[in-house]
Amino acid sequence: MKSHIWNMKLALDEAELAFKAGEVPVGAIVVDENDNVIAKAHNLKEQNKDTTAHAEILAIKEASEKLGDWRLINCTIYITLEPCPMCLYAILQARFKNVVFGAYDHKAGSISLGYSFQKDKRFNHKFSVIGGIEHFKCSKVLSDFFKLRRKTYRKVKS
Repeated sequence: MKSHIWNMKLALDEAELAFKAGEVPVGAIVVDENDNVIAKAHNLKEQNKDTTAHAEILAIKEASEKLGDWRLINCTIYITLEPCPMCLYAILQARFKNVVFGAYDHKAGSISLGYSFQKDKRFNHKFSVIGGIEHFKCSKVLSDFFKLRRKTYRKVKS
């Protein structure tokens, strides 16, 4: 459990970078089987003008480049927010061993919406999912971001 909390803190550091850049504050890291960080990323949708520039996708790309393989079989991805269906499917395709996330997302989170790809027997790969690690801290970063955004929007609109 100590490892999960430590690694989620690293993902939260990435989320803070996204916050400062005006991006929805989601961070992700990928660790190998020895718990070495091999990739770090945060949302860059606004900066890159790219709907696929989610933290998870960017971290998967970086990890694949570093390892020289699209298969991330013995790796774990840590994400501050429950992955959306696009990201969870990319995680499935990358063959991750584990997915660990912080805040649940009842509006767009894959698992909360019932898209539990890790349980679908029709897929040829299975992985474990752990949710709620540092849930309060991960949720707070998101809440603070959207409160600030609404406040700024009201000022501009007035």
